[in-house]
Amino acid sequence: MKFVVIDVETTGNAPHKGDKIIQIGAAVVENGKLIQTYSTYVYPQKSIPAFISQLTGITDKDVAGAPVFSEVAPQILELMKDSYFVAHNVPFDFSFINEELKNAGFSALKNPVLDTVECARILFPTASGYSLSALAEWLGLTHDRPHQADSDAIVTASVLIKVLHKISQLPAASLKSLKQLSPGLASQLEPILINALSVKRSTGRLDDKSFETYRGITIKKKRSLSLEASRKTVEGQFNKSFFVKGGTLENRWDGFQWIEGQQEMADAVWSAFNDHSHLLAEAGTGTGKTLAYLYPALQFTKESGSRVVISTHTLHLQEQLLEKEIPVLKKVLDFPFQAAMLKGKSNYLCLRKLERVLKEKQASYEETLGLAQLIIWVLETDRGDLEEISLAGGQQSLLWDQILTDSDSLKDDPWADKNYYYRAGEEAEKADIIITNHALLFSDIVKENQLLPVYKHAVLDEAHHLDELAGKHLGFSLSYLFLNQLLSKVNQNDTRSIIQRLAVYEKSYIHYFHENWYQRRQDNYALLKYECDELFRTLHTFTKAGHQKKQSETGGFLCNYEPSHLQRQGWSSIHEAAERFIVLIEEETEAWNEFHERLSSEIKGTQFEIGWLEAFRITLMDITVSIESLIALLFNKKDNYVYWIEAGRKGELNSIVMYGRPINVNDLLADKLFAEKFSVVMTSASLTVKKSFSYIIENWGLEDFAPQTIMLPSPYHFKRNTKLLIPSDMPLIKDGERDYINDAAEFIYHAASISDGKMLVLFTSFDMLRKTYFKLREWDDEGDFYLIGQGMKSGSRSKLIKTFRQNEKAILFGTNAFWEGVDIPGEDLSCLIIVRLPFAPPDEPVMEAKSQHKTQSGSNPFTSLSLPQAVLRFKQGFGRLIRHKQDRGVVIVLDNRLIKSSYGKEFLESLPPVPVKYLPTPTLLNELADFMDK
Repeated sequence: MKFVVIDVETTGNAPHKGDKIIQIGAAVVENGKLIQTYSTYVYPQKSIPAFISQLTGITDKDVAGAPVFSEVAPQILELMKDSYFVAHNVPFDFSFINEELKNAGFSALKNPVLDTVECARILFPTASGYSLSALAEWLGLTHDRPHQADSDAIVTASVLIKVLHKISQLPAASLKSLKQLSPGLASQLEPILINALSVKRSTGRLDDKSFETYRGITIKKKRSLSLEASRKTVEGQFNKSFFVKGGTLENRWDGFQWIEGQQEMADAVWSAFNDHSHLLAEAGTGTGKTLAYLYPALQFTKESGSRVVISTHTLHLQEQLLEKEIPVLKKVLDFPFQAAMLKGKSNYLCLRKLERVLKEKQASYEETLGLAQLIIWVLETDRGDLEEISLAGGQQSLLWDQILTDSDSLKDDPWADKNYYYRAGEEAEKADIIITNHALLFSDIVKENQLLPVYKHAVLDEAHHLDELAGKHLGFSLSYLFLNQLLSKVNQNDTRSIIQRLAVYEKSYIHYFHENWYQRRQDNYALLKYECDELFRTLHTFTKAGHQKKQSETGGFLCNYEPSHLQRQGWSSIHEAAERFIVLIEEETEAWNEFHERLSSEIKGTQFEIGWLEAFRITLMDITVSIESLIALLFNKKDNYVYWIEAGRKGELNSIVMYGRPINVNDLLADKLFAEKFSVVMTSASLTVKKSFSYIIENWGLEDFAPQTIMLPSPYHFKRNTKLLIPSDMPLIKDGERDYINDAAEFIYHAASISDGKMLVLFTSFDMLRKTYFKLREWDDEGDFYLIGQGMKSGSRSKLIKTFRQNEKAILFGTNAFWEGVDIPGEDLSCLIIVRLPFAPPDEPVMEAKSQHKTQSGSNPFTSLSLPQAVLRFKQGFGRLIRHKQDRGVVIVLDNRLIKSSYGKEFLESLPPVPVKYLPTPTLLNELADFMDK
């Protein structure tokens, strides 16, 4: 087969609106090798826009003497004879070439196409990104001149060669599955897959022994745990010189770097475990705290035989522990140990569901692409953790819900011994160290220790929001979106619903079909859906009327309420609507449960049908739990709980969520965590206020447990590598938000001009972020900067950060989610702007309720609650800038309360020693320029 890779640079993105090609690059691939290249500039008969020249480096001077497209068209047509048309984003290059051919009087190309973006997403489902530059870096390819057609074509050809090679190595069953899906893809892969199958048959080449094929799906064989890692106790002694210069770690690990305080922290963790005491350890960035708690944890578990749970807040740290720190310790320690990662069920692929979905007709291109990715991924994954894969559509795709693990498999489930979640559970049972996340940790507490293996010792890393996370997981919520998704599964009118699939099976294979029963369900569903929508419409009206200018983080309405508060205007209408809906759904649930019992006794089908019956049972369980939550949220008030509703500004039902959260969690944490465990080590870079743990001890319920404490400052040279700048002439927001936002946007623009972008701007409210974002766009009328705003552009936090790192002169705007867990080391981030001191909005429901409790108990809610929380948040935000020893940059705070207020010194005292400059804006910008020039 012959493949011609084409890349074009153009004057814009719309060929049908007159945009023209300015450069063509081509690379010919045959038999897995690059055999020919071709490139030429093309005179577009119009000026090249400045932004295109900036992007590509191609100017009007470069193309002045170049041929027009009609002159190069015959060469392109000759090159394309009997070949595939290949491009990185085929629709773009193919449409441009064909539009230019048409305008030049030639026939359009009708060659089969391959899109290397699509092919790479399928064949490399765990790649970090699929732009040509990101993919080249991930594959280890050199890409010196991005956005130059000749260079891009050659790099794309290299990607294609790797794609074709990987296809040739795929097991036969995987090739057949991809062939089955190929008609729904943009790339015409079927002939390539057929050829690969033919070669495999003709050569008699067997599949790799690391795979196993079962029920038509080939997966990576289950790895077996070594017998030595069976949680036996071993003799040994904690080494108090493990981290010191000339100690064990330096002698056995080439990557050793001595860090002051690392051994001190390890000693403290060891002491806490052996003394059965709790430990609060504040460890600044760069203190090496992960190894400092992992080593004593492992030594303790091997000596005592008691496992240790390590819990983190972010996926990034979980992966770092398992893939970076654990391998180091396996290399240097004298004893064997087993570490395992365990997450909640919904993080894992269900192979039984994958088999079922593969047998069905795909509903969309996105679903087809996602399934193709999964076929490849199951050949590579040991854990089946869906976070490993860049699945098409992500968690928002319809496919996601169809393939994740959401229940215990049936005893006769043929995939049971290959189930990834059970596999993770088996490894956790045998492991010395279990790595998990705070969400599962608290879910395990709520479910009375049914999710994690029994443990009495734990390390909670990223622990600074322990009370907030406890409140979230020990509370409850219900959204219209979730409830509506559940109801859609029992919609008799939807051919893809669970109940309709079971109805088709019953009608086809069971002698007696309950047609009247199905008709009643169909009639009742319309009324049930109407009453559900009516309830949430009433909730939205109530929220909009009672929000009192409160806003959710995304700019919608927010309204506090109390269950059973019938005196409040509009609440009786909500109760009436809820009662009608609850009566209807309880009647229907009873009928659905009877149907489930009837079909369970009658069904004689394959595992395929039993799988749908199991899915129906799970749906009924979820509906029952949701109705219990609805009753609790609207009718049963609990002491020490606050209740509120959030709704979008435009009246969309999908935006409505009801919440019930505990106000204070200190007693809950004391009773359900600290009293139940022998030792809990809590560590973070932000645990102290004014060098004291008293705020944390009081608010986390640790007062009766006398925890040990330790503070380790960051070893980085903040005095040399960082400055803190505060403009003295920035207006106060209380004197007028508009003036403040205008001045803030102007300052950000000038500062970004000095730093060449590379700037993260942190906000405390989405509304101010949005207004500042649009005001900055007015300042940046020439488009000098690539502006990335949370909520302004679609995508998760990680996707926005990836976009920020991939673009020159970028400015990233973020709110709450960006104050922590953001790691952008090196030159990608050189300037951090904190727009306002991060005081929680006083009318945020939980904060407001806590403040009222403080007042009632005689405490000052500002000094005992708002200020300590803001200081801890400020420390987290400040920590986004310096992530590694060699990092340098400037932090700018556009809030002169940091200097002028009586409490500002508490923020400054919380920081590492850093030079502080409080100057008028022109002088301050000169300081910034001087720092950047060094």
